[in-house]
Amino acid sequence: MSKKPSKSPRVLVVDDEPDLRELVELTLLKMGLDVETADGVAGARARLDAGGIDLCLTDMRMQDGSGLDLLRHIESRGMDVPVAVITAYGSLDNAVEALKAGAFDYLAKPVSLDQLRTLVRSALEVDKPAGKPGAVGDKPFIGDSPAIRHALQLIDRLARSQAPVYITGESGSGKERAARLIHAQSSRSAQAFVPVNCGAIPENLMESEFFGHKKGAFTGADGERDGFFQAAEGGTLFLDEVADLPLGMQVKLLRVIQEKRVRKLGDTREVPVDVRIVCATHQDLAKCVEDGRFRQDLYYRLNVIELKMPALREMREDIAQIAHGVLARLAQQNGMDEPPLARDAIEALTAYDFPGNVRELENILERALALCDGQRISADDLQLRRTDDDGPLPSAAIGDKYPLQDYLDRMEKEAILEALDKTRFNRTQAAKILGVTFRSLRYRMERLGIN
Repeated sequence: MSKKPSKSPRVLVVDDEPDLRELVELTLLKMGLDVETADGVAGARARLDAGGIDLCLTDMRMQDGSGLDLLRHIESRGMDVPVAVITAYGSLDNAVEALKAGAFDYLAKPVSLDQLRTLVRSALEVDKPAGKPGAVGDKPFIGDSPAIRHALQLIDRLARSQAPVYITGESGSGKERAARLIHAQSSRSAQAFVPVNCGAIPENLMESEFFGHKKGAFTGADGERDGFFQAAEGGTLFLDEVADLPLGMQVKLLRVIQEKRVRKLGDTREVPVDVRIVCATHQDLAKCVEDGRFRQDLYYRLNVIELKMPALREMREDIAQIAHGVLARLAQQNGMDEPPLARDAIEALTAYDFPGNVRELENILERALALCDGQRISADDLQLRRTDDDGPLPSAAIGDKYPLQDYLDRMEKEAILEALDKTRFNRTQAAKILGVTFRSLRYRMERLGIN
């Protein structure tokens, strides 16, 4: 009697240990999946070549080869099959090697069936239509230069993986926006994206903020509270300025990443978490490791795949297009028509080096929008400063200190915006950075029109 065609996803389980192979097979069958098995690399290659496999779960080390051999085979044949590797608990370095080679995710022995089910559900959603970026009416990135095209191509590939991602780039180059785009295009897009500024959390609160706490765990813990990991369950946890984590916290973070389990402060139980880690910093993390400020083993775990966001000066051909996009948004926020950029303004922006990247461009255009006559924005309205130390500042830069009150207001506004940006608009923390009271900051924001 012929077997009816099945519409269920088909999973190939590859392991030379019969007991583990059977355990995984039974678990997947209970999930309603079709399962085929192979006891080694040779049999797995033959079955993959026959087609129809939606996911491959493979042991890392087998008698006739390794999971890496299967990864290379799938890649060389151009197969669209996500691969997850199962590795011994003491050999987690193998998992990193597999992730670098293109594995979707990994499981450590002894296999947790809860983690297995979570991994399989996530993997089988990879080929579903990607979620849309969260920006309303905005493209996350504007431009068509080789630098931004390369970054977007890598983001598209990263969205199909569960591997940790390390995003590098100068301040203002769009690292968080890239992390959000990776999340939005991934199988995790329906779940939370939780951004964390590691440099804005007091060290004594860090463990509670990351892992949560039980009632009575410490003075002031009046109730139970989830941490960042629980908030990001099923989604993505974005660790911005990860180089600012103290060494003690780095140890705890490493353990959670390796074991995929967290324990709240004051609790005796560990619970599994399904979270993808994406981190970023403008610092040179490898240099931080050399200086002893960042653990090498954590760096090794976080820097599985690196995404470098280009500086604005590396994509000069896109500056005019990006400026028009920023101006359109600012004009809409202010309820006015977008003034065009004069030719000399476009030339000045294209020639400028933008040490603060897109964030600096936004500040420059916001100021120009306030200074222009409403008809167009000229180079004088931009008030660009020289970025080198040769010679005096242009006359426009000298004159912009007058009238004095306008100049002081601009400087104060820039300082407040920078502090708010560093603290992700946490006004209490921003007030501490600026050395003023919360009430004083609120008054200054109202006076300067900062919403």
